[in-house]
Amino acid sequence: MVAGRSVSQRMQAGRQDEAVRGPGDGLADGPDAPHADKMGWPDGLCQMLDVLCPMHLLIDQKGQIAHVGPTLQRLQIAAMPGRPFLDLFTVTRPRGIRLLADLWRAEGCTLRLMLRDGPGTAFKGCLVRSPSGMVLNLSFGISILDAVKDYALSSADFAPTDMTVEMLYLFEAKSAAMEESRKLNQRLRGAMVAAEEQALTDMLTGLANRRALDQRLSRLHQSREGFGLMHLDLDRFKAVNDTLGHAAGDHVLRHVASVLTEETRGGDTVARIGGDEFVLLFPALQDRAQLDGIAMRIIDRLGAPIPYGADICRIACSIGTVLSGDYAPGDRTRMMADADAALYRAKAAGRGCHRFFRT
Repeated sequence: MVAGRSVSQRMQAGRQDEAVRGPGDGLADGPDAPHADKMGWPDGLCQMLDVLCPMHLLIDQKGQIAHVGPTLQRLQIAAMPGRPFLDLFTVTRPRGIRLLADLWRAEGCTLRLMLRDGPGTAFKGCLVRSPSGMVLNLSFGISILDAVKDYALSSADFAPTDMTVEMLYLFEAKSAAMEESRKLNQRLRGAMVAAEEQALTDMLTGLANRRALDQRLSRLHQSREGFGLMHLDLDRFKAVNDTLGHAAGDHVLRHVASVLTEETRGGDTVARIGGDEFVLLFPALQDRAQLDGIAMRIIDRLGAPIPYGADICRIACSIGTVLSGDYAPGDRTRMMADADAALYRAKAAGRGCHRFFRT
């Protein structure tokens, strides 16, 4: 979490430091540390509080800070002794604490405080009066994670009995588990999307398959949007397979898929429904002249020689077309049957032809 290290790594480093210097050492007892014991506080009180409550403050009768616990010193509060407490902290709960007298009356209450300067760290606190002034013990509360990040805290900065360290371990473990769960869910969703796409895709050509065609036909019928439907079958394709092999046939099919995709619009559907059979859907297009123009461009392009290594593949195609406006809504079976009939009329006319279905 801090400087590229996790909470557990930082806490482990803190325990190692603590084993060397002991809890509370090196902060409150330095040569410049405030000596509240000499200001009327009981002998040894600061040393005890530094170990048991490393986030405490001693406030004298005038409302000035007399001593700062070692963890608070790490929060750039080491220069606080001698300064008025209410000049450095804002008490947000209970409301209305602006004067020292207000603070005295808050004894025993749960306080919510914030530093006036710095990153605006929030604290929870409890105040107890003593003959020499007040003892205020603080904790970070829900801002603990921000505090660990902002001030590079370790386990040595918390009281030996403080459950904060354990809670941080639990939080880190939960966060790691949630992140792994999120990544797993992403992978699962990706796999589901890929599986769904694969289930609707012809793996050789990348076109839609029969299942995808049925779904899109169903959506078009439900929308009551008019559309054109072409049934296309390759001519002389079997001769390519027989003479040059199935690899050549696959090459031809991929070429056909490319041509059909290029000759249709982005919202149209091109589906391979059999070995050398294709169906094309044209939403919002029932103009016979436009559809005939598309069909003839496809026929012309597929009639051109197709290079395959040192060989040349030659095919042609026949196309039959129907218009949804000629059918009752939802009559997909009859539309497909009539498109097939129109296709065979085109073949009967000499192949390399396009025909609309006519009753």
